[in-house]
Amino acid sequence: GSSRFLNTSQAENLASHGYIVAVIDHTYNTFATEFPDGRITTSTTNDLFSPDHDYQTSRGNRDKLGKVLTGDVAFALDQFEFIQSGQIPSHLKGRIDLGHVGVFGHSIGGATAYDASYDPRIAVGIDLDGGLYRLRDREGLRKPFLFINSESYFEKLKMVMDNRVYTDAELNRMGSTREWEDQVTEDKKLELERMRETVDEGGQVLYIENTEHLNFADVQFISPIFKMLGITGKIAPERANSVINAYMLDFFDMYLKNQGGNLMKGPDNRFPEVKFVTSLL
Repeated sequence: GSSRFLNTSQAENLASHGYIVAVIDHTYNTFATEFPDGRITTSTTNDLFSPDHDYQTSRGNRDKLGKVLTGDVAFALDQFEFIQSGQIPSHLKGRIDLGHVGVFGHSIGGATAYDASYDPRIAVGIDLDGGLYRLRDREGLRKPFLFINSESYFEKLKMVMDNRVYTDAELNRMGSTREWEDQVTEDKKLELERMRETVDEGGQVLYIENTEHLNFADVQFISPIFKMLGITGKIAPERANSVINAYMLDFFDMYLKNQGGNLMKGPDNRFPEVKFVTSLL
């Protein structure tokens, strides 16, 4: 239900540092996608996450959708290969370094970045606050990967790390059930294991204090009312954006340009809101 335009600030920042950036609209999973011939598609996947489904069905639907989203990334990479070879006419012919490709995404797009990184053409990836899908389909990812989470999502992961169980009052407040949360916990345990594996390969796991899920997309700039509603966190949108861009660029530069990497070494007094989770894993 989103749009490729909602991560324009990340795309522009990477492009300004010499990266060639393609931002994908996942057809039928966006609120609208316009094609060159004027056709417009809308979202047809909203019912996949209906609360009427049980957890297993919802997870199955997410995995099913995820497989399609991952396929879209592979398709985009195919097009780059055609551009590079001249099969698709472009001024970028012969100018693309296909040996150094990174992928990033937000929310289910972050899960897509992780899942797409199994493609040998992708060197590294970044997940901005997205819970993973297709976790049971294959072994862990054996390449560097960066997870940047919101404080809210980190708190959920921390509950799993600490083996803390929700009280009945908390479940009522959340509008959830114990059965549902127990199954969420099982998925999160596997997700944490996947994070550990990518850290072993040179990745990192961070969270940013005072952030909520939508601080990782340009929607945070639309209205200060979002902060009042708790849709975005207490952090100023401009600050959240600059922190995310700095860490994304540093990670990609380290593995794709063989430079930078200073921010990946640990806490930095220029970014006190960034917390490293690696030691907790």
